[in-house]
Amino acid sequence: MALLRFHVSDGEAGTRLDRVLAERPEIASRALAERLIASGAALVGGERRPKSHRVEGGDEIAVEVPAATPLVPEAIDVPVVWEDEHLLVVEKPAGIVVHPAGGTRTGTLVHGLLEQGAEGGEDDDRPGIVHRLDKETSGLLVVARSQAAHARLQQMIRERAVERRYLALVHGMPRSRSGRIEAPIGRDRRDRSRHSLDTATPRDAVTRFELREQLGRRALLDVSLETGRTHQIRVHLEAIGLPIAGDPVYGVAGDLGLERQFLHAYRLRFAHPFGAEQVDVCSALPPDLRAALAAARSRPAPG
Repeated sequence: MALLRFHVSDGEAGTRLDRVLAERPEIASRALAERLIASGAALVGGERRPKSHRVEGGDEIAVEVPAATPLVPEAIDVPVVWEDEHLLVVEKPAGIVVHPAGGTRTGTLVHGLLEQGAEGGEDDDRPGIVHRLDKETSGLLVVARSQAAHARLQQMIRERAVERRYLALVHGMPRSRSGRIEAPIGRDRRDRSRHSLDTATPRDAVTRFELREQLGRRALLDVSLETGRTHQIRVHLEAIGLPIAGDPVYGVAGDLGLERQFLHAYRLRFAHPFGAEQVDVCSALPPDLRAALAAARSRPAPG
């Protein structure tokens, strides 16, 4: 067990205890938060409180968190599209989580990358990981193979020196052929499972887009990130009236027969962190998204 101790921020004041605990990366799960509260492992000001207890700014919370289970390599097929001794670029399929979190302890991309030499970073559950994709988003990720490479790649991402481009099929007609969305996002005030612009914990977020193809009442966009917030593209596009096709949370669920959002990280481009070489990798749309795009081209969206 490890003791986690922290103070409630002013922005968290009035939030349920179980939600505050679930927000902590060391817990990252509502179910685990509830178990810790029920077992008496979580104390507010030294006292047990129910999960529905509303915390106040400045409250001290102490939690005994179970020690993380050491990662064990698993036989998960992770296509490697570029590699050297410092890093590798992989294609993440849809339906797989990047790293362990909350109740997901096995079957992640990281488990499949251990034998590929993924390494670096301070989080034992995320060796080599410097950026992420949502579970149902497919496409390219760069992964470090050393502590030095991890540190340098993270710095490059902070400095916006890694170009990350996505293809997104959305409902609606963009008001211009290109645009820049600058709007802070964070956990939604009313629904903690979502992220939105209506949040008590805003973080700067910037997304750019270009129109690739107008398909009746749908549009294929080329999207790039300046920041990397959770669900950023999905939240920003919904906010400007361009929800992503197939997205059950922020977009149009089930559109074109899709079982997940039409969002694919198709290009990574950056200067190699330890040399003059330019790493520039592209990924083709997977079969489900190709089929959906073909259907969108053959028939316009209603409305």
